[in-house]
This record gives sequence, structure tokens and C-alpha cells, in this order.
Amino acid sequence: MANIEEKVESLVKPKVEELGYKLYDVEYAKEGKDYFLRIYIDSEKGIDITDCEKVSRELNDILDEADYIKTEYFLEISSPGVERILRKDSHLEENIGNEVEVKLFKSIDKEKVISGKITKFDKEDIYIQTDSKEVKIERALISQIKTKYNW
Repeated sequence: MANIEEKVESLVKPKVEELGYKLYDVEYAKEGKDYFLRIYIDSEKGIDITDCEKVSRELNDILDEADYIKTEYFLEISSPGVERILRKDSHLEENIGNEVEVKLFKSIDKEKVISGKITKFDKEDIYIQTDSKEVKIERALISQIKTKYNW
């Protein structure tokens, strides 16, 4: 699926940027019996439903013409939200020093959720400063990492 995501990202990024938005991420996922292509866009002023509709109209024909996805799918255009999932190195880089929540497949020190600030990362590991210590987390153990907004 990552190959489809990469192809779609390369295809739609120029159009998204031409429309005045930043392409945050592309996700292709199967949920139940349905497939979803989610394109997350962002801008300095934020994203509303009008922005999503505008981008959706512009991308529909481009995606149909490229025909990368042979099965039926639902196209969703969305903001990444306040609490954003971090899937790429560029997302991690943008959030060094920011508060995140890391969910793990396997416990570290009896914890499956670790909250703290990203201090650094490399190809293999992500380092999180918690209230008490810096924790080195193998990327392979991470099921999800997202920004944490203190409401």
C-alpha cells in the first residue's frame, strides 16, 4: 500500500500546492470491506470544509486518469487535525521539542503509551524526553505516534 501512497503523493502534490495548500500526508487503507484514499492538506490559516471540497474537485479527475488504484475506493480530503499522526521523518523533524504520545505494540518498562517531547530521531529509533528520563524507542515497536495538544 505504501507504493500506492507514494505514487499518489507524487501525482497530487503539485496540484495541491498550486491551489495554495501543503500536502501533509496520503494514506491508503482498507477498513472492513472498503478502501479509503485519504489526502491530508494543511495551510497557515487552517483547513475548513470549503478547502477540502475545492481540493477534492481538482484531484478527482487527476486520480481517475492516473488509475493507480484498480479497486473501488472512497476519496477523503481532510485536515491532519490538531493532534496529528506523525508518519514521516519530515513530520518528526517539524515536531522536535513538541509534546507527543507514542503507542507501542510491545511494552517498554511496563508502558504501552509513552508521552513526552521528541528530542531526536534516526533511521532506527525515536527519542522521547518524559518527565523523568529520555526514552529510546525502536521504530519497529511504534504502532502510532501523534502530537499531543494540551487542551
